[in-house]
Amino acid sequence: MTENPLVLLNRMGQSVWYDNIRRGLLESGEMERMVRAGEIRGVTSNPTIFENAIARSGEYDSAIRGLTGKAYTPEQAYERLALEDIRAAADIFRPVWEESGGVDGYISLEVSPTLANNPSATIREAVRLFQAVGKPNLMMKIPGTSACLDAIRQAIGEGIPVNVTLLFSVERYRMVMEAYLTGLEERLARGLRIDRVASVASFFVSRVDTLVDRLLDQMSSEGSIPEEAHRSLRGKAAIANTRLAYQAFSEFFRGPRWLKVSSYGARIQRPLWASTSTKDPAYPDTYYVEALIANDSVNTMPPATVAAYRDHGNPALRIGDDLEQARALSGMLTKAGIAMEQVTYQLELEGVQAFQKSYESLLAAVKERLPGQD
Repeated sequence: MTENPLVLLNRMGQSVWYDNIRRGLLESGEMERMVRAGEIRGVTSNPTIFENAIARSGEYDSAIRGLTGKAYTPEQAYERLALEDIRAAADIFRPVWEESGGVDGYISLEVSPTLANNPSATIREAVRLFQAVGKPNLMMKIPGTSACLDAIRQAIGEGIPVNVTLLFSVERYRMVMEAYLTGLEERLARGLRIDRVASVASFFVSRVDTLVDRLLDQMSSEGSIPEEAHRSLRGKAAIANTRLAYQAFSEFFRGPRWLKVSSYGARIQRPLWASTSTKDPAYPDTYYVEALIANDSVNTMPPATVAAYRDHGNPALRIGDDLEQARALSGMLTKAGIAMEQVTYQLELEGVQAFQKSYESLLAAVKERLPGQD
């Protein structure tokens, strides 16, 4: 019998996390089954995932209607439901966390996306939610906006595990790694342990191609680039961008400052590939997973991608393939009229806005279901 490709990925050094959480998965035992099978080793969530779970299914309706005896605001009601799910998932993954020595087995919970440009409020919320959940295998998700770099540093200094989210540019990723290292150094200077502080940096993948391909298609239809250039550049930007991010990761965690803190047991901040589902049907459904398999990394996959990879994945370490082409691609896109710096900046803005919109829709749906609400 052929071995499960998801299990092989985990064995090769790329941890598979599940980019989904909802009550039905927890109560049916399906999530626990995937953990016991060795398919997934962590869970990520975000406002859109919770919106789909709570607002677009009936799984939470009775729980929301049962919030009586206290005047809940929509925010309080959502938080109660979300924390119940996060605690339950944390318990399911606790054996993975213990067995891996705190490398895997994490559940990610995002601070309110409305705070993406408010570092002081972000760190306060991260500390509050981490304490409210009360589970050691919780990671607080903090957006990697320029405004929140300081919040990331402070959270690490407080010993809170952090999943830095919404990263698109290699340059911003370097800033995030710097914030992580500085937080560890500050913690070490206070005489505190750093060997138990964990972090991942979520680098988004397929959204880059979604935007770049759209620009290329538009330019091709207008006749401003040759068809040959259109075909050769389409579907290449996301993988190239991510491979360069992995190169930055590999270089950063070999430097002298890192070697000093690692002597005290510091853990590397693993890159996590997010948005790895295929948005364009012209590309294979495991397109981004196959191209970005790497040691010391995480790939968080949505349900459809997990199912596809379980069925026909072909694991092999490919992150180092075509590095010269990856380095050259930015110049090729610039020549065609597309600046990657502008692409990644736009994607960050759109990502924050999309999560804020999902959060607003989620709260509106909770309000509709709450007892005593108009």
